[in-house]
Amino acid sequence: MNGLKEKLTAVLKAAGADLVCCGPIERFRDSAVKKLFPEVKTVIGIACRMLRGSRRGIEEGTTYYQYTTSVETLEEVILPGVLLRGCTVLEEAGFEALPQRRTPLITRHKDETNFEVDYAEVYTGGEAETLLDFERCAVDAGLGEIGDSGSLLTDAFGPNQRIAFLLTDACLPADPIREPHLCDHCGLCRKACPGQALRVDGSRDPWQCAAYYKGANRSKNPFMPENAFADEPERLKIISGEAELSPEQARRVMDLIRFYPPIKHAMTASMCGRNCDTACYVHLEEKGVLTKKFHTPFRKRPEWTLPINN
Repeated sequence: MNGLKEKLTAVLKAAGADLVCCGPIERFRDSAVKKLFPEVKTVIGIACRMLRGSRRGIEEGTTYYQYTTSVETLEEVILPGVLLRGCTVLEEAGFEALPQRRTPLITRHKDETNFEVDYAEVYTGGEAETLLDFERCAVDAGLGEIGDSGSLLTDAFGPNQRIAFLLTDACLPADPIREPHLCDHCGLCRKACPGQALRVDGSRDPWQCAAYYKGANRSKNPFMPENAFADEPERLKIISGEAELSPEQARRVMDLIRFYPPIKHAMTASMCGRNCDTACYVHLEEKGVLTKKFHTPFRKRPEWTLPINN
């Protein structure tokens, strides 16, 4: 099957994939894999880089559409095309393949939300049995490791990629699982979150994350007016990122965030641009451990912030 794997990898990369790794079903810990495809023998992990330049506007505090546009283009255009081409190669070889991309409007657990889309559109019926744990499967496929923020880290791009999978009944040569070596537990991802949504134990509060991803912290939102959240009892705590929002409070806060021209996409325009991932990337780049090099550092100036006014 070496020839098939080489052909498949070449086609996937020609279609836009940056990283391709294969893992045998025996090492996948997520039971959803076999529930989706009982005859699966190999899981193929695919990663496409997030363009570093798509973070530039948020890094400089100048423009905010590019980050969301990049994410949505990868998830809705590039990765589906990559998966389709991969399935075609496997079918031509006489094997079945089941493509798996993220389903942003369905959560793995009840009472959660997805910070990248409007909470009102998210189905929270609890379909975890047939939804892949993407990060865990990425590790088992050999793509990388999980950092303290919960993001997948790869040697080439750090936390800056989007992932998808092909489940197939073809037995393809396996890639090794990556030994964790990138995350040094520095805590910078947790400190960088404008809403303190990352906990010390490594968990993430999904509703807290959603509210501050959208821009509830004044220090990282140049479009927030001075009278924002005027009727909220915990207004100062909200705009400083110190409030611990319940799901009900988070929904109310998000309903009040109308400071930025609405983006004409399915995904929510982000004010933080996953600041946790940006901090992680800057740290890994400064350490010199990423294999994808650039002529200039990503963080060229001190990180900007705005004052919290009464």
